[in-house]
Amino acid sequence: MTNEYQIRVQPHVAANEQALRSYLADEYGFDVRTVTAVRILRRSIDARQRTVYVNLKVRVYINEQPQQDEYMHTDYPDVSNRPQVIVVGAGPGGLFAALRLIELGLRPIVLERGKDVHERKKDLAQIARTQQVDAESNYCFGEGGAGAYSDGKLYTRSKKRGPVDKILNVFCQHGAPTNILADAHPHIGTDKLPRVIEAMRNTILRSGGEVHFQTKMTRLIIKDNTVIGVEAESNHISHLSSLTSQFTGPVILATGHSARDVYRYLAEARIDIEAKGIAVGVRLEHPSQLIDQIQYHSRQGRGRYLPAAEYSFVTQVDGRGVYSFCMCPGGFVIPAATDKEQIVVNGMSPSSRGGQWSNSGMVVELRAEDVEGDDPLRVMAFQERLERDCWQQGNRRQTAPAQRMADFVNSRLSYDLPKSSYAPGLVSSPLHFWMPRAISHRLQQGFKAFGRISHGFLTNEAVMIGVETRTSSPVRILRDGATLMHVRLAGLFPCGEGAGYAGGIVSAGVDGERCADMCAQWLSAC
Repeated sequence: MTNEYQIRVQPHVAANEQALRSYLADEYGFDVRTVTAVRILRRSIDARQRTVYVNLKVRVYINEQPQQDEYMHTDYPDVSNRPQVIVVGAGPGGLFAALRLIELGLRPIVLERGKDVHERKKDLAQIARTQQVDAESNYCFGEGGAGAYSDGKLYTRSKKRGPVDKILNVFCQHGAPTNILADAHPHIGTDKLPRVIEAMRNTILRSGGEVHFQTKMTRLIIKDNTVIGVEAESNHISHLSSLTSQFTGPVILATGHSARDVYRYLAEARIDIEAKGIAVGVRLEHPSQLIDQIQYHSRQGRGRYLPAAEYSFVTQVDGRGVYSFCMCPGGFVIPAATDKEQIVVNGMSPSSRGGQWSNSGMVVELRAEDVEGDDPLRVMAFQERLERDCWQQGNRRQTAPAQRMADFVNSRLSYDLPKSSYAPGLVSSPLHFWMPRAISHRLQQGFKAFGRISHGFLTNEAVMIGVETRTSSPVRILRDGATLMHVRLAGLFPCGEGAGYAGGIVSAGVDGERCADMCAQWLSAC
């Protein structure tokens, strides 16, 4: 017999299975000795009051064992001799598109400009050591995309639980912990996600697909307003030599939000795109103990049974949103530039979230109409200017300009800076002075509002690190809403964050699967 219950318990009960069994037996009147298993189906923390509770939905097995795994399996057949589809980009949009194509009996050919997750990690380590960024292998480019080494959070605001659940189950099938199926804000962690990504790649290869690293698309092959393939440069030896190849088939274009060369190519080729709004700001870093104390209303912080605390803030200032973004409890601030003369920051957390700092993006809404002109690349150009300004403020290295939070709000230079997780180092800089006033003024007012909501949050113990600009794509590649195909070019399916239709790992994965579905339908009708 199985029963499901919605319960609200204290953290020490939720953290101990035996205590949870005893609580359930006492609450619902059955013999604890008959409980053979308890599965947690949903879990969230309620820290709105002084006493913190954990909300659980549980399934209790009485005198029987669970008959299936905690996650749903997906079958991936051999597609070695099936029609092929070109998938450009091995981020979450591209990887989930490729896996879904296999489900549908099609053969994916995945082209990734960067390196595999293991080789890529070596290049990331070099950024702090040498202050140099490899333009093809960095925190944005490479297997797994921007999410592989920037936290692995799986939270999405989407209410369509079906597609979201499918994405989470595929992650579990490839080695992710099953607690992501239950947690309100699921998270894999930067230490575990690369192994999951590698397992997904191996599934593609075992099923007869192909994955080509260090292979960058340079143009689409177009015939009679139909995309029939791509031309790509492969570089496996050095940046001094390359080999041009052609790959034929319809194209799922999932290049990620930082592939500026792709946007420039599309604009030059007059392939329909438009400017899209983004959000711009900074990374804000507090001591994690302070955030725990604030969010859990306790001088002891999280204690033994609670995770590192999260927060979420949003307000309106002068008609634009100001909000926290990509919150990383117990995490690190990382250098996420993709080329020389740029400073861009992002955040990540290991699975334990056990670091001594917590950070989040603090950003201001920037709409396309806020940037003068009609060039579809104008928002991207705004991004580039701000990142270059930040690099100049950072002594033209990857040392990032920074300012204490209260100093920024009061327009004061910080004469010293607190310790930080940002490995390349910080340099004191008046962000309030050189950042665009439309951004800095709204951040100042937003921080004041957040400080009123959460006592202790607005503090000089926190440091602002510039700049956070890669929150989403500054360009949208136009596609038909019904077919997900480009508005003018048949056989081209713009996909995921880079196309302007997703905002994170899960939503990009969902969009990848949808593009694969539409591509399969189009092929079957041809």
